[in-house]
Amino acid sequence: MSDPKTELLLGKNVPAVEAYSPQLLYPIARSTARAELGLTEELPFNGVDLWHAYEVSWLDERNKPVVRVGRFFIPADSPAMVESKSFKLYLNSLNGSRFSAETAVSETLKKDIENTVGASIELELLPVDAAELDGGIPDGLCIDDLQISIDSSPPGVNLLQAGEELVEEAVYSHLLRSLCPVTGQPDWATVYIRYRGRALTHESLLRYLIAFRKHQEFHEQCVERMYCDIHKLVSPEFLEIQAFYTRRGGLDINPFRSSDANPIPLSRMNRQ
Repeated sequence: MSDPKTELLLGKNVPAVEAYSPQLLYPIARSTARAELGLTEELPFNGVDLWHAYEVSWLDERNKPVVRVGRFFIPADSPAMVESKSFKLYLNSLNGSRFSAETAVSETLKKDIENTVGASIELELLPVDAAELDGGIPDGLCIDDLQISIDSSPPGVNLLQAGEELVEEAVYSHLLRSLCPVTGQPDWATVYIRYRGRALTHESLLRYLIAFRKHQEFHEQCVERMYCDIHKLVSPEFLEIQAFYTRRGGLDINPFRSSDANPIPLSRMNRQ
């Protein structure tokens, strides 16, 4: 894992780095936020943090720029996650570096990110017009048009309600907003929830999701909080949650948590 003494660059004015600088990558331990949720032993979920990096570029042997979109799959059980601004600065530090082949770029990226998060990752480098990058919309019911009243309550399981009827359903909302815990700036996302268990009251679920508007936490931690709260209330047979955060600094982050042993995240949404 990267040196934990590396300075956190988020919220600071940092000039562009022209030389390859893997030391810019900054790990954030998952354990601290998980301890607040009571997750100190075996995790109740599987999943990945799916990143799309739209500013991956380097030079070929003739000094001609090559541009790709990177997709990084960082496992949820890695000891650390990577801080987003450090990720952006690191990727941009490759812009002036020459590589003999694209495989060399992939190997470099994989090694550096794995050293940062402390686990094996998967990655793909895609042409910018690759069909795999086409946006979509989630399957299921959008609950955004429900007529509800909102107060200043923070997100908590006390906001959620469920009946006794057992259902299997998928719902989503475009109204998720959370705040960066360092800068306080807002981050927007679509959140998708699929479960099998006691029926969540849609009004209470929407009220719960909107309660994140003033909640300061990293994207990955917000999704794990949602997972734990919903699981605590309804004890579902199956549950998966994915948040599709809109692009910032050439990156979008899509944390995905699931009770499935072999979960497969969705790719990206139109709004990203």
